[in-house]
Amino acid sequence: MSPGVQSIIMLVLMFAIFYFLLIRPQQKRQKSVQQMQSSLEKGDKVVTIGGLHGFIDAIDEGTVVIRCGDGSKLTYERSAIRDVVEKAAK
Repeated sequence: MSPGVQSIIMLVLMFAIFYFLLIRPQQKRQKSVQQMQSSLEKGDKVVTIGGLHGFIDAIDEGTVVIRCGDGSKLTYERSAIRDVVEKAAK
């Protein structure tokens, strides 16, 4: 094999490894986070990216009002929700 072909094969192989180890898992994580944020409902127990735990009191298109333990209500961007700890009882 000529050195030019070997270098092209190595570049393609490095890109494939980079794609499957870094890009693809990040895309899967991003898709699952977007799905979780779009399925938020009133009454869900959530955690924000800042570590605030509370219950969703109201939802607008881009914002979420979270009720904290002492009864105070804080408004956050929907993208600030990191995790749903418990879904609302239906």
